[in-house]
Amino acid sequence: MRTRVLGTNLQSSEIGLGCMSMSGAYGIHDDGESLAALHRAVELGITLFDTADVYGPFANEAFIGHGLGAVRDRVLYVTKFGLVRTSAGQHLGVNGTPDYVRRSCDLSLQRLGTDRIDLYLQHRVDPHTPIEETVGAMAELVAAGKVGHIGLSEASADTIRRAHSVHPITVVQSEYSIWSRDVEDEILPVCRELGIGFIAYSPLGRGFLTGAIANPSDLAVNDYRHKDPRFQGGAFDANKALVSVVQEIAAELGCTPAQVALAWVLSRGDDIVPIPGTKRRRTLEENAGAVDVVLTPAHLARIEERMPAGSTAGERYADMSEIAPAEIGR
Repeated sequence: MRTRVLGTNLQSSEIGLGCMSMSGAYGIHDDGESLAALHRAVELGITLFDTADVYGPFANEAFIGHGLGAVRDRVLYVTKFGLVRTSAGQHLGVNGTPDYVRRSCDLSLQRLGTDRIDLYLQHRVDPHTPIEETVGAMAELVAAGKVGHIGLSEASADTIRRAHSVHPITVVQSEYSIWSRDVEDEILPVCRELGIGFIAYSPLGRGFLTGAIANPSDLAVNDYRHKDPRFQGGAFDANKALVSVVQEIAAELGCTPAQVALAWVLSRGDDIVPIPGTKRRRTLEENAGAVDVVLTPAHLARIEERMPAGSTAGERYADMSEIAPAEIGR
C-alpha cells in the first residue's frame, strides 16, 4: 500500500476505509467480522479510517476506538460533526455553532478513546451559522491539541474559500466516483488552487459500480439504499446499462469491477484518497487490490465515452436537504 499526502502534510494510505456500514447502514452487520476487517485493514497498510458521530448513531466511533485502540499510533482517525441525530436516529438538522463544535469534539474523543482526532470534518455546512464561526471553533480545537487537521464535507467552492481564509483546510470530503462527478466543475479546482486534499466517499457508487447488485431486491430489507433514487425503477435499469463498461474492462484486465471503479478514482489525481466502505474482510482485500490495477488511456477514454459526467440517472439523495440548502447547486 502506497501513501498520498492530503493538504500540505497529512500522510495517508492511498485507499482509506469508510466505516459507516459497520454500524448497520447497509443491512445486517456482524461485529465480529467487522472487527476482523479493521485488523485486516491495518495488516494491508490502510491507515485512514473514516467515521462520524451520527453513524450508529454514536456507536460507530466507539466501535472504531475499540477495534483500533491497540494500534492507535499507526492509524488516522477521521470523524465528523454537524448532522444532529437522536440516539434513535431521528434527524434534527444541522448545527455548526461554536458551542456545538466544541461539545461534539469532546464527545467524539470520549467515544474514540483517544486524546486527539487526526482529521475533524464538518459533516454538512450549517446554513444558519457563518462558516467563519464554525471554522474558528475548529481552529481552537487545533490550538488546544484536540484535533490535528480540519476539513469540510459537501461544501461549496465559496464556502471552502471562506473557511480556508480562517484556518488552513486540509481536506474536503465529497461523493466522487465514475457516476458522481459534480465535484469536477468547481470543488476539485478550488481544492487544487488552495492546496487542499480530497477524500472521495462512495467511490463505488454505494456498491452499484461493483456489478454485484442485479436487482434492488438483492438488498436487505433494512438497507437504506431502498430509498436511494439511483436504485429505483427505471433509474436502476438505466444505471445498470451504464455500468456495463466497468464490467467489460474488469473482464479484460482480469480484475473486478470494484477494482476498476477505484482505479478510476485513483487516476484522477494523487491528491485524492477514496474511502470505499465495507464490513467484510473479503471485500476489503478486493478493494485494497485496486492499487495494482492500471487503467490505460484507452480504458479511461472508453469510460468517458460510455459513462460521461452527468449520465447517471437519479439524484444522489432522496432528500437533497441531506446537503445543507445553502450548498445545493453551488
